[in-house]
Amino acid sequence: MPHLTIYQKPTCTTCRKVIKLVEEKGTPFTAINYYETPLTKAKLKSLLKKGGLKAQGVLRPKEDIYRTLGLAKAKKSEDELIDLMIRHPDLLQRPLVEKGERVILARPPETVMPLL
Repeated sequence: MPHLTIYQKPTCTTCRKVIKLVEEKGTPFTAINYYETPLTKAKLKSLLKKGGLKAQGVLRPKEDIYRTLGLAKAKKSEDELIDLMIRHPDLLQRPLVEKGERVILARPPETVMPLL
């Protein structure tokens, strides 16, 4: 059975709720704080591909850095957005949950249930 990995920020309420749901189900997992252990470009691209996600769809438009960078009006390529998310992890929606060849953006937290 593939291992469950949660890419998260420990102070994020949604991340904490996802971890609590996973723990309650008794599913073993690894939590990776991508602020302390930054995602590589290759890893983020892989996660997005496995989840059928586009960089634009996992941006956090309410973050100050989103406004500072003018991303609402900017025309950025997929690679450019991924580069920005690597440099500014606050731009990335969380948590991303990976199990084998599947990845989901666990928002709301209950969306993690099919992976458990």
